[in-house]
Amino acid sequence: MSEDDTKVGSVSQKRYEEIVAELRKVVEQQTTGQFVIGDRALEIEPMRLRGGRHEVAPGQELFTVRESLHRLAEDIGMSYKTVEKQRWTASRWPKERRRSGVSFTVHRILAHIEDERERFEAIGKPPAGKMRWTPDDAHRRVGQQAAKPVSPQEKINAIHTLAREEEVASQVATVMLHRPEIAARAMADNTARHMVNQAQVERGRQAREHFERTDVFAPAVRRIEHSIEFLDLVAACHAFTAAAGRVVPGLRDRRLSEDERAVVHQRVAGVRATLDWIENAVETGKVDMDAELARLLRGE
Repeated sequence: MSEDDTKVGSVSQKRYEEIVAELRKVVEQQTTGQFVIGDRALEIEPMRLRGGRHEVAPGQELFTVRESLHRLAEDIGMSYKTVEKQRWTASRWPKERRRSGVSFTVHRILAHIEDERERFEAIGKPPAGKMRWTPDDAHRRVGQQAAKPVSPQEKINAIHTLAREEEVASQVATVMLHRPEIAARAMADNTARHMVNQAQVERGRQAREHFERTDVFAPAVRRIEHSIEFLDLVAACHAFTAAAGRVVPGLRDRRLSEDERAVVHQRVAGVRATLDWIENAVETGKVDMDAELARLLRGE
């Protein structure tokens, strides 16, 4: 396919390049105009120092400064926020340090670099392999979120930004877990699996409390549950004893490795602690467990 046949949107590659060249001149003119507005705003209200050392950032100006800038913004038909940002950006870039061919937007983003020498050097050094700065590259340079995330971490950060509200985050998590491959990967993470299990237990507890408070059949169900829990406990003890009776004889004349013995000893410690827990629950009716037992039961 020839260059003339290549399309960018609805125009040829050649026409696209003509448009880019034209608009770069427009952007250059706009950059000059934005710096002029910033310089004149600075002339009206020079930057103050906060604590005697740092310039006051946008949004932190004194009331008298805001009044002057509001009046200027209204008189020239612009928003206060725009004039405020242009004034601050102009203060960060003395005229002799402003770079031709670099948009005002990039100047504004790189203005967040605190060290002057570093800031003035950075604007003349676009990222490796690129001829000019883009806003996204400038955002990455100062540690801010790029508008178009590229790396996996940038995409993760973008999702975190969009899902800051709990309602949004819960809906996103629910939709994602509907995808089997994502659910499998999430459950491979120990912390995620533990949090899901914890949430299920908590949801069950809340549902049970609501039932016991509101349902007329709750007393009868509690009596039935007591019997079921007794049977479940007896069955669990029987299952463990039966399983041990099948497995342990198979170890006759077999020497386990050091690693294997260490694993078995760890599991036996968990069983021993669990049996103590069961005995205490049977004798006292208290089912609280200490942190060590909880860790063992989680398999940690």
